[in-house]
Amino acid sequence: MRGHRVRLPLAFAAAVVAAGVATVILRPRGVSIEPVAVEAAAYFSSDDLERASDYRDPQRLLGLLGLGVSAGVLVLLVVRPPRRFAAALERGARRPLLGAAAAGAGISLVLMVAGLPLGLIGHKRAVDVGLSTQEPAAWVADLAKSAAIEAALAAFGAAVLLALVRRLPRAWWAPAALAVVAFGAASTFLSPVLIEPLFNEFEPLPAGPLRTEVLGLADRAGVSVGEVYGVDASRRTTGANAYVGGLGSTKRVVLYDNLIEEFPPAEVRSVVAHELAHQHQRDLLRGLAWLALVAPAGLFLTKALAERLPGGPRPGGHSRPGPEALPALALALALVAFAGGMASNVLSRSVEARADSFALDLTREPVAFIGLERRLALRNVSQPDPPGLLHTLFGTHPTTLERIGAGEAFRREGQERRPVPRGTPADP
Repeated sequence: MRGHRVRLPLAFAAAVVAAGVATVILRPRGVSIEPVAVEAAAYFSSDDLERASDYRDPQRLLGLLGLGVSAGVLVLLVVRPPRRFAAALERGARRPLLGAAAAGAGISLVLMVAGLPLGLIGHKRAVDVGLSTQEPAAWVADLAKSAAIEAALAAFGAAVLLALVRRLPRAWWAPAALAVVAFGAASTFLSPVLIEPLFNEFEPLPAGPLRTEVLGLADRAGVSVGEVYGVDASRRTTGANAYVGGLGSTKRVVLYDNLIEEFPPAEVRSVVAHELAHQHQRDLLRGLAWLALVAPAGLFLTKALAERLPGGPRPGGHSRPGPEALPALALALALVAFAGGMASNVLSRSVEARADSFALDLTREPVAFIGLERRLALRNVSQPDPPGLLHTLFGTHPTTLERIGAGEAFRREGQERRPVPRGTPADP
């Protein structure tokens, strides 16, 4: 028993060190633009700020409550599982891997159902504020597709995990880490062609000024852009965005249709330049490298946690664990993944800041960059300066004010700094 008591703090320390070292090693090289201090009132009206706060503060609370509900469900399944659930796990022990697959899918669906009331409230609030364009039936249809995909992946992952635990009771964490990295790479490669088309329609940008401009920017950036797509995001939201995805032959830059159609060309150039920066700096590979460095210690910590939970696998036991070990493994994995996600956000924010700097260097249009960040915040009903602690824990990008400050710092190099008037660009 003493060995178990020692291993947990050591495993925790190893995971913290691994995350810290990976973040330092993979932090983008080169100097990002140091933002100057700016005031939200110089770029947003009091009504803009109040609207964003009224929407985002409750949405953030709903998100935190959702995390609490998921954690509570997993703790309940570990500590006091419902009789029917426990009986199903016992029946699954006759064919352990099939039982594990069923348990994994079941846990995934239970978590989805438990979070559904909060999700419905969040969706209604998004509709009320004008951010979501989805009717309830379309929203439920998307939710059902997501639930089916997640349940299938959970079933597969649970079967693989239990097979490793049964085969290598003391060292299953090592091949499990390899499996996590392989899954991350495979999902990055396959998602653009297998998953994303289930929810949206993607069309290559047609020949015309925008496509010519994108390819010209890519040439100046020294980037093989793959393909550039427009996506019918307006079927779901009035918000605007863009992203880079895929690996190798599935590599692509994706622009929301409402970004293409409703934003000024100079601001679209800023978005495209930012996404090209991710390609130029190989940021998707950077993320996979971070996962590869952190996964072994993270899975070792998962093992140490699961062995301490009721029903968790016991490497010194006389029988191999069955599906009854899945709730403990799921809870331990969820805790480690949650902490790992917060740690990865530190790297993500520096990656995004460097991409902003790259975009400014490439386009040399700081006024358009500042206007873009302002317009995106308005369209997405985002707080320009969200609560500091929550942003530190959950923020994947610099705040809007930090990004505007980077644009102002760039602009200051050529002229005296002056805020963008509230009327420029025009409110959407």
